[in-house]
Amino acid sequence: MKNKLEIEHVEKSFFGKKALDNVSFQVNGGEIFGILGPNGAGKTTLIRIINRIIEADKGGVKLNGNLLSDKDLKKIGYLPEERGLYKSMTVYDHLIFLGRLRGLSKLEAKQKTNKWLQHFSIESWKTKRIEELSKGMAQKVQFIGTVLHEPELLILDEPLSGFDPINVALIMEELKRFKEEGKIIILSTHNMRSVEDICDKAILIHQAKKIAEGSISELRTVNYNDVYEIIFKGNMIAFANSLWAGFELLDKTILEDNNKFRVTVKLLGNNNFHDLLKVLMESIEIESAKKYLPSMQDVFIELTQEKTEKNA
Repeated sequence: MKNKLEIEHVEKSFFGKKALDNVSFQVNGGEIFGILGPNGAGKTTLIRIINRIIEADKGGVKLNGNLLSDKDLKKIGYLPEERGLYKSMTVYDHLIFLGRLRGLSKLEAKQKTNKWLQHFSIESWKTKRIEELSKGMAQKVQFIGTVLHEPELLILDEPLSGFDPINVALIMEELKRFKEEGKIIILSTHNMRSVEDICDKAILIHQAKKIAEGSISELRTVNYNDVYEIIFKGNMIAFANSLWAGFELLDKTILEDNNKFRVTVKLLGNNNFHDLLKVLMESIEIESAKKYLPSMQDVFIELTQEKTEKNA
């Protein structure tokens, strides 16, 4: 049976203010799912409800078709944004402690701790106290503690925060491996580049509501279906003049000595890409032309601004 997490019409309020308003989505095993949103949007509240740290006012959370209960906590690996390790403990003792908390026997915890320390080539850290570690080293220890008990569901809140590029690549490789194993992986982050690189699907939460959901490619094209990027040599005035009412110039960048440009153009009405090329080729030298794909950062900013303006 394929792993599946279902969030059904979840609502939560604090002191009369909505933190989550009728939020629903589904995450399947074997995919990495992003929860995106600005500070205060409701991401942390949602993660705490899934972890059973707090309860929803309405709605529910199901794991593999059954309502999530306390007995399911051993199936969850949670890496919080606020890292919490006991500074006086050694790395080895701390990882065994975390494994025991998640239901492993002492022998199992020792075996799995040794396996992960060897996997990351950090056996020499065994006797180091947590307080002796750098922030990045402590992050790696906490990541191991999160996955030590081989959970079905991984919830990672800003998992790449504090890591250098080498360790970011290392953690992302581990997440891809967990994905191949069919685990449910939820990533909450502000790092839009990591979303593009690793997430399969995502939701965007803003002002307690879900305002967008889909695959990363869907989210990046939803408002840009008829936008193209053109790189050309020639005169910008001539380019602009060649665009009649059927096209809109959205953006332009000078690349070389006022003679080479990158522009984004939106098709209007019934015009197609062929129509655009036809009117441009008469006045400029086109070097490349392709469908414009915005970054997730662009999508994030546009959708949250759009929602804010509608509610103003």
